[in-house]
Parts: sequence; structure tokens; C-alpha cells
Amino acid sequence: MPRAKNNSDKQKALQQHGTLNPRPQDVRHPLFENSEFFDPSDLLQVKYEMVRQVHVDKRAVSRTAKEFGFSRPSFYQAEFTFEQGGLSGLLPQKRGPRNGHKLTPEVMKFVAEQQTLEPSLSFAQLAEQVQHKFHVKVHPRSIERQLLREKKLR
Repeated sequence: MPRAKNNSDKQKALQQHGTLNPRPQDVRHPLFENSEFFDPSDLLQVKYEMVRQVHVDKRAVSRTAKEFGFSRPSFYQAEFTFEQGGLSGLLPQKRGPRNGHKLTPEVMKFVAEQQTLEPSLSFAQLAEQVQHKFHVKVHPRSIERQLLREKKLR
């Protein structure tokens, strides 16, 4: 397999895919020193090798985690996600809510009813009505996105 044109190309690709290690300088394991194959900037590779060292080479968790720039809890999290999803389980996940958690089916039913009664309402006006009725502050763009999601599902 051809190597990246230069290190910055690989860094850009890792950044784009969310697998750029934010702390490559913390990786102190000998495999990652002056190696053309092992790259401390490649978070996926570092996590996999860390888990492999413990399971295959029977190394101690504390020492291995430290050598790879992680804490013990981070090791156990990586181990769990690897067991659940293989290599893809080691990929970083987006943080925070995955959907409009304030926009319950009840709230969205209300929004749909308001749009039917008065189609000219803006998303900002709908957000105000939701806040008034449900005492939940919702951004107008969240309502717009949720309506688009629901439209795609139909």
C-alpha cells in the first residue's frame, strides 16, 4: 500500500476522520518510537495496540495504559468498545445528544398542529409557542431540523 505523500497528508486525513490523537507526545511505548509503521498520531492504531498488548502479550493494564498515553478507565472503555464493535468500536464517537431530545412526540404533534392551523408561523414563533405551552426552551433551528427528519421518514 502506498504511503501518504507526506506526514501532513496523513495528519489531515486523520483529522478529517476524527482519529487524530490529540496527545501523540504521551505515547511512550517502544513500538511507536522511530517506526515507519506505528504512528502515535493515529488514535485508532494506538488504542488497538494498547488493547492487544494487554490481551495477547498479557501486559499489565496500568503500565500499558500509561505507555500508550491513556488512563486505566480509558483503557477499559477502549476494551469494552472494541469487544462490542471491533475496530470500528475504537473510533471516537460524537459527544452530546444524538437527536432533538426536547422535541418529544407530544411536542412535535403540537408543532404540526400549529403549522396546520397557521402555516405562516416561523420556526421562531413555533419555538415561542412550545416554550409557552411546555415550558421547554427549544432553538427554532432544532424544530426545523426535526421536521426535516420526520419528513424524510415519511
